[in-house]
Amino acid sequence: MKPLWRLNKYLYKYKLYLFLGIVFTLISNIFVIIPAQLVRIAIDYVVESFSYYQVYEEGSVVTELARTVFLKYILIFGLLILAMALLRGLFLFLIRQTIIAMSRLIEYDLKNEIYQHYQQLPLAFFRQNSTGDLMARITEDVSKVRMYLGPALMYGINLLILFPLVIGYMLTVNVPLTLYSLIPLPILSVSIYLVNNMINERSEKIQRSLSGLSTFVQEAFSGIRVIKSFVRETDSARQFDKASEHYKEKSISLTRVQSLFFPLILALIGMSTIITVYVGGIQVIEGGIGYGVIAEFILYVNMLTWPVTSLGWVTSIVQRAAASQARINEFLDQKNDILSTENIVRDIEGSIKVENLSFVYPDSGIRALDKVSFEIGSGQSLAIIGTTGSGKSTIANLLMRMYDASEGRILIDDLDIRSYDIANLREQIGYVPQDVFLFSDSITNNIGFGLGKELNVEQIEKAAKDADVYQNIVDFPKGFDTRLGERGITLSGGQKQRVSIARAIAKSPRILLLDDCLSAVDTKTENAILNALEKIMKGRTSIIISHRVSSAKLADQIIVLNDGKMVEKGTHEDLMLAKGTYAELYEKQTQQAGEVE
Repeated sequence: MKPLWRLNKYLYKYKLYLFLGIVFTLISNIFVIIPAQLVRIAIDYVVESFSYYQVYEEGSVVTELARTVFLKYILIFGLLILAMALLRGLFLFLIRQTIIAMSRLIEYDLKNEIYQHYQQLPLAFFRQNSTGDLMARITEDVSKVRMYLGPALMYGINLLILFPLVIGYMLTVNVPLTLYSLIPLPILSVSIYLVNNMINERSEKIQRSLSGLSTFVQEAFSGIRVIKSFVRETDSARQFDKASEHYKEKSISLTRVQSLFFPLILALIGMSTIITVYVGGIQVIEGGIGYGVIAEFILYVNMLTWPVTSLGWVTSIVQRAAASQARINEFLDQKNDILSTENIVRDIEGSIKVENLSFVYPDSGIRALDKVSFEIGSGQSLAIIGTTGSGKSTIANLLMRMYDASEGRILIDDLDIRSYDIANLREQIGYVPQDVFLFSDSITNNIGFGLGKELNVEQIEKAAKDADVYQNIVDFPKGFDTRLGERGITLSGGQKQRVSIARAIAKSPRILLLDDCLSAVDTKTENAILNALEKIMKGRTSIIISHRVSSAKLADQIIVLNDGKMVEKGTHEDLMLAKGTYAELYEKQTQQAGEVE
């Protein structure tokens, strides 16, 4: 139960719902006990009235009068029992409107807490944990916790209230009959607990099997072109058949266990009823009790059956909820170590100074940068060139404060980057990632993503024109209202890159970071984007990160990285004269471009 203690703050928040739920449960159970007492009184009344009725002759005035009174009282008893049932139904409805509603409110709050916490965690956290695991904790695990806060809590409270009320009253009526009639109930609870654990175990195996089956089908349909190209349709169908067979076996195994559930309940209820009738019958013969007590006790046993049955089910839910909450707590306990030292909020000019910058990725231990230093004046531009794995993108991550440097420091406007308020700093940096990510939304909302809630249409259109994608957008049937598919699949590679650039510049950033954003486009598209960038970069501090030397021509100065170290620095002309790594890359890429043409 320890992991579930964290939920007590929510129970306290919605204490009114919980209190009302307990009150309604108490009242509801009172209306359960009263009908059983009415049944006993009615049966005893019928038996006694019938014995008196037999004394008189059939058809006499006294007989008719007795019959009228008899039927009148029976009708009153029936109406009272019906009224009790309706009142119980009303309070059961109110219980669900309080306790179950409370569980849904807590589920809403818990999901929001987890999501907001995810948003605050550093990039390293997302590198170390899979998306599927993050999704599972905010969906499946929260759902299991809700089952504890809703049904398990509701039935648990009902059990704690109903048992003392019913058993206490049964003991006041007849102690021996109470003890005998309750003998099968502990056996029922333990049996249900064991069967329910078997059901849960098999259900989880089925869920994993179904997940694997779904993943296989998704990959098969996504890669259908590859499957057809390699003529692997038959093999794919055979693998699907094998996976389906595994799922079928698990499902049948679950069905076998589930088939034990209700027969087991009915058998033990029947046993309890037989014991009650047998022991009660002996006492009736001996004159210790009336017939009505047997009927009353049978009703009480049936009342206690579901709470006792639910005890095993509730225990299983609590165990699963505790395991799920422990998984949730594991992520909620993760701390964000990317914090501001002074929370400075100010408009930046854009000058950048990097001093002896070194960085080791915490998850992999890879040393991405080793004592890199450079300086860019406000409004100037820098190109960072290097092969894959040279540490180019790491510099972008450090400038955005996705990570903090292992050694050295970064100064923006002569202030340590750690002293700035993180949100304020990132708002003034326009970032174009290498792997363009566009949302399944309109083009307007994608470009205006960094502008907040109120979108400025003129600002969005200007950004699209500056990124040289305006004409492409207006040529769509719905123009800027065109809804993009998943990850922007509606657009071509070049259009996606330019929309991404438009999104970065729409918020008028002082610093523009272009992280290898031309890697996935052809030469013609690259030239079009480079021409657009030339205008965009004017007046902004710009950093162009690329493995293509063609992008470097736009920059005022160039640095070349190799294995995390800065090996060259200078202008394009200086580096070409130096005949070093940059010149070698330039010649190779120019030669390759010529061969392609």
